[in-house]
Amino acid sequence: MTIPVRWMLAQEDLALDLKGGAEGVGREIAFAHATELLDPFRWLTGGEFILTTGIRLPSTAQKRGRYLRMLDAAGVAAVGFGTGLSYPEVPADLVTVADEIGLPLIEVPLPTPFAAVVKRVMSRLAEQEYEAVLRASRAQPKMTRAVIAGGTASTVRELAIATSATVLLLDVAGRVLESYPELPADDVLEELRGTLGGGASSSVTLASSGASIAAQRISVGRTLHGYLAVISASSLSYVDQILLGHANSLLALDFEKPARLQATQNQLNSHALGLLLTEDRDPAPAWQQIRAAADGDGMIRGLTVLADTPDIATRVAGEIASFLNKAGRQLFSRIHDARVTVVLRGTDDVDFVRALLRDVSTGDRRSLRVGLSGKREVLALAATVEQSQLCASAAETGGEPLEFAALTGSVLLAFSSTREVLNTLAETMIAPLDRYDRDNGTELLASLRAFLEANGHWEAAAIAMGVHRHTLRSRIAKVETLIDCSLDVARVRAELLLAIIARQS
Repeated sequence: MTIPVRWMLAQEDLALDLKGGAEGVGREIAFAHATELLDPFRWLTGGEFILTTGIRLPSTAQKRGRYLRMLDAAGVAAVGFGTGLSYPEVPADLVTVADEIGLPLIEVPLPTPFAAVVKRVMSRLAEQEYEAVLRASRAQPKMTRAVIAGGTASTVRELAIATSATVLLLDVAGRVLESYPELPADDVLEELRGTLGGGASSSVTLASSGASIAAQRISVGRTLHGYLAVISASSLSYVDQILLGHANSLLALDFEKPARLQATQNQLNSHALGLLLTEDRDPAPAWQQIRAAADGDGMIRGLTVLADTPDIATRVAGEIASFLNKAGRQLFSRIHDARVTVVLRGTDDVDFVRALLRDVSTGDRRSLRVGLSGKREVLALAATVEQSQLCASAAETGGEPLEFAALTGSVLLAFSSTREVLNTLAETMIAPLDRYDRDNGTELLASLRAFLEANGHWEAAAIAMGVHRHTLRSRIAKVETLIDCSLDVARVRAELLLAIIARQS
């Protein structure tokens, strides 16, 4: 970052006055420093705005002129001469030499502290640093969006705009694929091509025209995709170099994407051919493929969405694919008639499923039944999908996704056909007990449920009812008489418990 000498002269509050070397007002200041040394030349790197009161200047005009010439030879951008202390005004001999060599000689009046001049230079340089970082922060997202929306041509255009330079994209043979804003002259192109093909990943050269040529290889691993070059009037700033590197990375990803897709397609084609040509079907490649759906612990979940029609199922599958694509996730799904089956990560819960279906239209959502399995290992894929299908069958149409954990213990009651059988059983076996209790003020039905839920353990059931176990035995004997069955049979106990639950739920 630098500041033109003319910019410093335009700072009216500093009251700086150009006395000589007007031809050099375009020189660039990179640093400001006050020194009274007679020989500071060995410590200078170029671009300095040297401030001095002349307190130690030689007494002869010849030696003072040599001092100014040595500063110019060291690359000093300008000299600020403070008046009112050692000298009432800038010596005329220094003005003459300054005009001769084109080194700006600026009078700094006594009321203006050197510190104020240094502070102004450093503040402006800091502002430029911030502006450069801000420019980069705005340009990088633009380039990222450009490579997604417009490919390589848009990326080249955005880089050229951000760097105010000419940008070229060349293939591995040096042919120009894209350029913005226009192709450079043939001689510059030839010089550019001469810098390509070496072992270095990047290079910066100076063209015979004076232009700076920065070129970088676009590669991933050992695969070379081409070259990205920036041709500018001056060397690239560090921010421009950052932008060049960012554009290079984006282009490398854009070039690599078709290669990855082709490799994946080739792999799938190979697996399909192997399945068709091999009598002993080997599912190993398919299992290897599906493992990409698992979380870090190797666990998966099954998701089943049941729709009213195949068209709705297709639309829902599209929304699921779009959501996972935006999240950078692979899609493992299958549509069969009006059913969508998706394999998710084991860490994907009900909240994730809600988000997955968030963009499904309200009309379509009203017709959906959604089921989510529990966490299972990849090799339990079939059982995992069956769990999700069971949950979807039991889920409420248009309601919340039903997770298998919430279904456990009520699977049979979730299906109307099963519930109808249990209700019939309840009407035959349970209703008589209910009527007997109402007519006689007894607790036969409650005692029976406690006994059944205690799995036939008298002590536990008696404690649950708050009665002595002999009392409970008497009640259960009465129950067996009323419904004409033996509760010693486990299958009878199971059916009666389900019938009670169905009647009372």
